[in-house]
Amino acid sequence: MSLSFFYILCRWLHFAALMTLAGGSLYTTLLAPARFRPCLSVRFNNLLTAAALVSLLTAVLLLAAQTGLMANGWADIARPEIWQAVLQTRFGQAWQWQLFAALAGVVALMAKGRPRQQLLLLSGVGQLAGLAFVGHAAMLDGVAGWLQRANQVVHLLSAAFWAGGLLPVLILMRDMRQLPASYDAVRTLMRFSRYGHLAVALVIISGIINAFILLPTWPPAYGQYSQLLLLKTLLVAVMCFIALFNRYWLVPRFQRSGQNAHHQFMLTTLAELLLATLVLLLVSIFATLEPA
Repeated sequence: MSLSFFYILCRWLHFAALMTLAGGSLYTTLLAPARFRPCLSVRFNNLLTAAALVSLLTAVLLLAAQTGLMANGWADIARPEIWQAVLQTRFGQAWQWQLFAALAGVVALMAKGRPRQQLLLLSGVGQLAGLAFVGHAAMLDGVAGWLQRANQVVHLLSAAFWAGGLLPVLILMRDMRQLPASYDAVRTLMRFSRYGHLAVALVIISGIINAFILLPTWPPAYGQYSQLLLLKTLLVAVMCFIALFNRYWLVPRFQRSGQNAHHQFMLTTLAELLLATLVLLLVSIFATLEPA
């Protein structure tokens, strides 16, 4: 396996874990009614535990991969002096925060109750915010650089709310009849839907701003980066269509159509989740390309 492919794979898994960690813990901390949060924490326990562990593992592997890429390949990953040199770079200094926040998420697994969920949410949000200080998001300096990073933080957090909240939606919809407080589950899903409108709008606006910042010329020259960015845009547009179809066509038919509408909703949400996974893969590939 090439080091570049390994880096893309680790970055993809890292993004997916962080989106899941932030999105899932948002349900158990803020979206669900207070009386429903303990029940939801149990339901999401395996999901959040896996997300926290994978985020730490992939944070370490990404540092190793970046070390090899900055040096001369796989062989240099075993040299401590190369690690020390990488940790002194801008990337290395920023990535130390990623490792600390990821470790805090794993430590949070030892806590119980509401503090556990709050720490998991802080870990996910902290790691996502930290990604705005590496890669293309950190290409500018000064005031422009801070504005670019702030926009990237908004982009990542709103994307985590949207994409990271889709798997919990599927879990809640699947378990709806088994939950002792199905009314609270419905309220939780409606809150996700309500605030999801804002999240989707922020993803689109901040994404457009990112494109204008990163691409050197407009209209773009449509190199490989621009082509993948266009593909990402199309996938996000399809996700938006599915989200609107679910909210304004299928949800109003839940009472009239019963299980049929529920089944269609789960299938379309699964499709939306798969598209989000592809978008994350494209974002992971972006990191290896020069904006053009």
